Amino acid sequence: MQIARLAIEKPLYTWLLILMCLFGGAAGYFAVGKLEDPVFTLKSALVITPYPGATASEVAVEVSEVLESEIQKMDEVDTVTSRNTPGLSVIEVEIKDRFDGGDLPQIWDDMRDRIADAGHALPPGAFTPVVNDSFGDVYGLYYAIAAPGFSDAEIWEIATFLRREMLTVSGVADAELLGLPEETIFVEPSSRALINLGVPPEVIVGAVANANSVVSTGSADNGPSRVRIDPPRGDDSVTEIGALTFGFEGEVINLLDVADVSRSRVDQPGHIVRHNGVEAFTLGIAGLTSANIVTVGERVEARLAEVAALLPVGVTIDPIYEQHRVVADANIEVLASLAMSIGIVIGVLALFMGWRAALVVGVTLLLTVSLTFLFMALFDIKSERISLGALIIAMGMLVDNAIVVAEGMQVEMRRGRKASDAAAEVARKTQLPLLGATIIGIMAFAGIGLSPDSSGEFLFSLFAVISISLSLSWLLAVTVTPLLASYVFPVGGLRAGEDPYDTLFFRGYASVVRGALRLRWLVIIALIGVTVASLAAFGGVKQQFFGPANTPLFYLNYKAAQGTSIRQTSADLAVIEEWLLKRDDVVSVTTTIGQSLTRFLLTYQPARPEPSHGQLVIRADSFDAIPDLRDDLAAFAGQSAPWAQTRVEQIIYGPPVSADVEVRLSGPDPDVLRELADQAQRIFESESRVLQTERTDWGERELVTLPVYARERAQALGIDRADVAQAIAMATDGLQAGTFRERDRLIPIVVRTPRNEMTDDGQLLDQLVFAPGAGKYTLLDQIIDGFEVIGRDTVIERRNREPTVSVQAFAIPGTLPPQAFAEVRPLVEAIALPPGYRMEWGGEHESATQAQASLGRQMPLSFGVMLLITVLLFGKLRQPAVIWTIVPMAVNGVAIGLLVSGLPFSFTALLGLLSLSGMLIKNAIVLVEEIDLQKAENGLPQSEAIVTASINRLRPVTLAAATTILGMIPLVSDIFFASMAVTIMAGLGFASILTLIGVPVFYHTYLGKERRAERTSAKADGAKTTTAGTADNHDGAVSARPLASNDGLPAVPQSLAAE
Repeated sequence: MQIARLAIEKPLYTWLLILMCLFGGAAGYFAVGKLEDPVFTLKSALVITPYPGATASEVAVEVSEVLESEIQKMDEVDTVTSRNTPGLSVIEVEIKDRFDGGDLPQIWDDMRDRIADAGHALPPGAFTPVVNDSFGDVYGLYYAIAAPGFSDAEIWEIATFLRREMLTVSGVADAELLGLPEETIFVEPSSRALINLGVPPEVIVGAVANANSVVSTGSADNGPSRVRIDPPRGDDSVTEIGALTFGFEGEVINLLDVADVSRSRVDQPGHIVRHNGVEAFTLGIAGLTSANIVTVGERVEARLAEVAALLPVGVTIDPIYEQHRVVADANIEVLASLAMSIGIVIGVLALFMGWRAALVVGVTLLLTVSLTFLFMALFDIKSERISLGALIIAMGMLVDNAIVVAEGMQVEMRRGRKASDAAAEVARKTQLPLLGATIIGIMAFAGIGLSPDSSGEFLFSLFAVISISLSLSWLLAVTVTPLLASYVFPVGGLRAGEDPYDTLFFRGYASVVRGALRLRWLVIIALIGVTVASLAAFGGVKQQFFGPANTPLFYLNYKAAQGTSIRQTSADLAVIEEWLLKRDDVVSVTTTIGQSLTRFLLTYQPARPEPSHGQLVIRADSFDAIPDLRDDLAAFAGQSAPWAQTRVEQIIYGPPVSADVEVRLSGPDPDVLRELADQAQRIFESESRVLQTERTDWGERELVTLPVYARERAQALGIDRADVAQAIAMATDGLQAGTFRERDRLIPIVVRTPRNEMTDDGQLLDQLVFAPGAGKYTLLDQIIDGFEVIGRDTVIERRNREPTVSVQAFAIPGTLPPQAFAEVRPLVEAIALPPGYRMEWGGEHESATQAQASLGRQMPLSFGVMLLITVLLFGKLRQPAVIWTIVPMAVNGVAIGLLVSGLPFSFTALLGLLSLSGMLIKNAIVLVEEIDLQKAENGLPQSEAIVTASINRLRPVTLAAATTILGMIPLVSDIFFASMAVTIMAGLGFASILTLIGVPVFYHTYLGKERRAERTSAKADGAKTTTAGTADNHDGAVSARPLASNDGLPAVPQSLAAE
């Protein structure tokens, strides 16, 4: 089908397509959703089961083991890990990569059913397991709210009001509060009063439990109606709780006669948040996945401004992270880079092909990009860093289609053909090769886009946008480009016999090709040698999975010794916080202690709740200020808190990883695991030139106080272990007796010993325990023989139902994780493991290996399709062999470029290498097809066909390479795309040489049968020519001989014979 001729002869259809590109593209750009980074599904869920009073070991055996064994029966489950701490089991379930996000709801429902069934086998005292499958939600609009001087109740009221108002904003999916004051109503009975009255603790607990409870009183008939009867109102204030009375042994006792009732904060909160040194709470707002986050953010910002006027004076709302602003800025930056790249492309074309060709190709390129936005909107592909970057990655292939058609038409029209004939001729030669090459370019990225793991999901938009844009580039190149060329390209211009390629530039290239063909074995050996050397040099290129983000945010992670109180952790971090706030390059500091912040970034990985853990989220005044600030902060933190582990961490693009370097040790005995982990940790510590902050996820053994129970004395008084535990609980944290309802808040009511009667641990023996048998109180030291202090594991991690300790470390600034991993790997793997124990690597190495393995599983299919297309295009095997021989050689320029620039070979560089391979294959296909056409249609001998075809493709190849290389310049300064840009720039320079020299040489070598036939014919012709020449000389005449090479190469095109 002659699409190009139809596009010119039926211009209405083509103009309709152009108008659709313009108006549809504009509509698509404004309709497409905008994000900062691609969304990927966290295929994991948490199963949380409290088991109060149990040790970590008991939790692991009695709770986690029961649930894990049931969960592992599910075929969808990949790994099951659990963190077992005193009184709490937290199991994380990860689903296999082959299941996508749409499968997860059903999987989680099935898991809930299984867990509910397994719950019947849990021990008495264990709570019902709760499944949390939404902990991966992202609250990208994140704010810190401070209300200094306000009561806790007022702070809660402000927080509730803000959350309620944010949920009314269109496009908001959820709003989450974190770090609010933790209040408790304390009932503290006096020991003297308890002894005098002989009131057991459970009597007071029972009286308080019903103070504010909800009970049903039924209904009654009232004539024809049925009337509901409400119960008496419960106590709705602390004063009313204090006025409670209870009966005991025939007496009515007022609670205030035996106890003090107060409302205050808990002594040891689970979470503390500060913003710029002031106590605060956070408000996280998540947008609907279908909404444009920029629009949602603007609405939220406007609503916050409105409600701020309604808040009391002194309440401040400060942004921690505003995703909509970051998204808008990131989109503008990438679009600016894209516009600059397109401008450079047009400028280069104007310089070397003239303004007419530049106009034709430039307009085609702009229309391709425009129409791509329309299809992005139709297929719900968001505008984000990866999808927009895909347009830049594919720039070389996008512009190449239009260049080939425009250049071919320009030459044919200069020779006198009318536009429709010129378009038909060019399309006839290049339409199918360009289509095949375009499909091959798309398939080069299919392995990444179709990979089922998180990296593939993260990069799916890259494959989708490249598929759309390349397909459109071919369509517009064979329709719009011919029509525009027919308007601006002049017909004629060449004198009779004049050749458009008869210039010094083309004649020089012809000489180079002839020389390469003549010395083809030397050229082949040189190319192979350079390739081998480049592959060897590639070992010296730095490796990286995903690089750091350019957001001016970074973290300081703090970990004190296991068992450190949250108050001590808070005090330690306050010193670092104060130091930071004095610096001019720091904009804000948000401090979280005890647990991590809400997930405000998809790549943010919250840590498990731990009183000894804290984190500072620091906003610098610019991204460039981070390196110096990071180094200064690391030094100061190490000096101010030498007893703790501190680590500065930058935000990373891509799926999060647990650590830069991590080794997991698994086996049955925790003691042996700790010994093995100590060996690995010492190795990490010895490599301080590449690693820092070595730690294990089990932490240190924690000191535990163990009462020595005097069984015989206790039984004589009718006291059992539960009575002792109750007495100790009363003297320490207290007993939760009930819950006080205040609107939508539930405040615990705790009965405990007055704090003035409990000054230190030594007074525990003087605490009272009620003896049911005697009906009176006795001292605790009558029931126990003192306390024993022991070291105990308070954290036990399990992986796939096996105790597993992970030793983690992080690369020092300036060292990439793969480099650090390579240093320590042989040392750690030399550790002798006892039978029944095993070692495996986690961290970034595992994530990168899994991503590469997933890519590797997809690539054979992709490359199989690419190989099949090349075979189908030519219907032969030798021509595809020529093309695929040079593909591995694309690595030559890449290795040189990355070594010279010092940039790592990252995941984005891999994308650049794939793009480079696609461009190389496309150019090679068109050149080989052109050689075949010169032989078949013009009857040229093979070597002459090679030279002629190479000359015809010289300008398109060099222009496509030049425009692509220069078009990458805007990305060199982008921290995310820099490695990719250098890969394409350096690689394409060498790939152009491979196309223009390597393809002719390998073609001439692989199709040896035709070459030998040509040599035989050339020798015969040479003998005739020599005879004729001798005769002419005898006659005194002069005869011109055709140019021939010593290798039997026939004459070059007549236009270049003058050389």
